[in-house]
Amino acid sequence: MPAPTPVFASALELILVAAGLVLLWRLVFSPAARAGPPPAQLDPCHTPLSDFFLFLWLAICGGLVLPVIAQQAARALALEAPTKLMVVNAAFQGGMLAGIAVYRVFFHRRTPRPPLALGSSLLPGFAAFLLSLPLVVLVGLAWTGLLKLCGLPVEPQDAVAFFTRTKSPVLLAAMIALAAIIAPITEELIFRAGLFRYARTRLPRWAALLLPACLFAALHNHLASFAPLVVLGIVFSLAYERTGRIATAIVAHALFNTYSVLRIFIDPPAA
Repeated sequence: MPAPTPVFASALELILVAAGLVLLWRLVFSPAARAGPPPAQLDPCHTPLSDFFLFLWLAICGGLVLPVIAQQAARALALEAPTKLMVVNAAFQGGMLAGIAVYRVFFHRRTPRPPLALGSSLLPGFAAFLLSLPLVVLVGLAWTGLLKLCGLPVEPQDAVAFFTRTKSPVLLAAMIALAAIIAPITEELIFRAGLFRYARTRLPRWAALLLPACLFAALHNHLASFAPLVVLGIVFSLAYERTGRIATAIVAHALFNTYSVLRIFIDPPAA
């Protein structure tokens, strides 16, 4: 008889995937949706190319320099491997976020900052999260089958081992906060508010959707999750485009990461 916890996790996933399929039908495939989709709410991006490259350069520099400093500090303090991993990951995300903050504060004062509108983004963000689940599951199954057919390894991400083996409540809380709060904010500001919004007014729409999604997936450095993450990135971009609020994509991303962490705790083999 199967253990109750994995059964509960599978049942919950089926419910969420079914809800996502219903939303996909109503918002994308139904006759009403295909007859007149709502117009995009995202304003065109008129940022000069020099400013755009400065934005990317500052974010990349922050994501490269701060982890090096964190590694040296972890080595000097003789931190254990799980703590070192958490510190370096936090430095990577925090460094990119710091680069974005430097750009916004010192180099991008010409345009007013739009309000975050978190409250009005909760429901659309939750809807985007539900929409992403069936797509990610289906693409993930197909991608895993293709990798196995090609004889390529299908291994879990390092985060799975971290969450299942770490016993320190402080480390676990820090990694959960990193995955559910810091990473969604940082990655959505870079890949959706930065790359997608800039490319949307300069490239064909399919390229503007695909390019940031591929870079977003490649950032995670995990072959087995590359194709599902590409799909996830496209869904987040569409949610941002449809609502005009980056908070919508941040909420969807935070919910997806939180759900993934819960799946690791509830049923590690399935995660």
